[in-house]
Amino acid sequence: MTSAATDSVQPGLDEARRPAIAAMQPGECAGRDRGRSSSRPIAERAVWVRRFGRLVAADTDHLASLAEAEIAKPAWETLVSDVMPLVAACRWHARHARKVLRSRSLPGRPFWLIGHRVRVHRAPLGRVGIIATWNYPLQLLGVQLVQAVMGGNRVVVKPSERTPRTQGRLLELAMAAGLSADDLEIRRSDREAGAALLREPDLDHVVFTGSTPVGRRVAEACAERLLPSTLELSGCDSAIVLDDADPVLAARTIWAGLTLNHGRTCMAPRRVLVARSLASAFAAAIVPLATGAAPRSLADDAAADRHRSLVADAVARGARQISSESPTDDDRVRAQVLIDCPTEAEAFFSDHFGPLVVTAVFDDEDDLLRLHRVGGKHLATSVFTRDPQRAERLAPRLGSGIVTINDTIVPTAHPAAPIPATGDAGWGASQGIEGLLAMTRPLVVSRTGRLRPPSGEPDPRSLDFLRGLVRWWGRGGSPPPTRRHDPN
Repeated sequence: MTSAATDSVQPGLDEARRPAIAAMQPGECAGRDRGRSSSRPIAERAVWVRRFGRLVAADTDHLASLAEAEIAKPAWETLVSDVMPLVAACRWHARHARKVLRSRSLPGRPFWLIGHRVRVHRAPLGRVGIIATWNYPLQLLGVQLVQAVMGGNRVVVKPSERTPRTQGRLLELAMAAGLSADDLEIRRSDREAGAALLREPDLDHVVFTGSTPVGRRVAEACAERLLPSTLELSGCDSAIVLDDADPVLAARTIWAGLTLNHGRTCMAPRRVLVARSLASAFAAAIVPLATGAAPRSLADDAAADRHRSLVADAVARGARQISSESPTDDDRVRAQVLIDCPTEAEAFFSDHFGPLVVTAVFDDEDDLLRLHRVGGKHLATSVFTRDPQRAERLAPRLGSGIVTINDTIVPTAHPAAPIPATGDAGWGASQGIEGLLAMTRPLVVSRTGRLRPPSGEPDPRSLDFLRGLVRWWGRGGSPPPTRRHDPN
């Protein structure tokens, strides 16, 4: 973390709880026992998460100004796509985490385990490392931090090198809400600090959000030491417009998802697959939205150059471009819709990170699935139809972790909903109920009372009885056949 993060501190926080962020270095915690979790009871963790949510909400303007300075994110987008989902997650975990993590007795005990009781508890993982991303600097890091802490873990965070001040401020608020330097450790924000974090010997789990190529390197580093991980990586997601959809609603919603956060969203639509009967109507609805779109900033000049090269390649292969690209060589590009893009164009299957979407026409469901499966990075798929049951039936065939019907992105902010990554989009679940459970491990505890089945090898008569009992049990409870045991 850079010193700029500490310079952004405003008055009003408890000075005693502010960490010496700038002085922290990788490997500071060497010598700690692996697997040592937080000693805070869950009631105390719930108090912390309530305070954290309140501090984030109260600090919205300052957080938004930092995000705008670092990644050109408009203040209103920081409010609705970062602060609001994070505060909602804090409130949800304060109310529901205890119930999600409570111990449970296992039902359905078989007859031969008479006298045994089995309960499953949720135990902390120990020490969780979070390598943070920058595009939603408050929401993504904030929810991951909340879930790791609510799971009873100690946490070490490597902020993104693109948003050190924004995420530095968020972590200061987490400390001010009641975390100690033992609960939360903060590393530098440069890339080398991420690699150093993966080498720390007492990590029990790593959470990484970022691109698929970098995610592969993280996975390789974790595999060397059998270190479990949660990876939320790139997507190349489809928006599907079925033949009974409202083309105007579909166009407006897809455009909003495409341009949210300047197109820097892993779940943003990258291609629109339109039923042939609605292709003209959909194009007529989205063309006015794309025409003359204002330039938007991407991550850097390289991302903008890739955006422009993808557009040029697709147009050269026959796609129709709606709006002309702005003549610039910096990080600003126009949001682009490319109509009738050939599948061999890289823009059709690439996992780029900007406001670019292509369209293609399908004739039937088999044709739709063939086009949808090009690329294979399915994180969130949108389906537009006037018949939600039709979309429900289609959803299991899409291979995505998330399917939204008549919407994009927004419903995934429900605080109980997980983001389950599959395939090249990553693995594991973050956020929601499954994300909270993933920050713990099941601990099975059995208790045997005074009444218990006999142990050791049964005598021949007892063994014969057991055979008949198993046959009776296997038939669903029908009486077993009666037969006298003949020892000869």
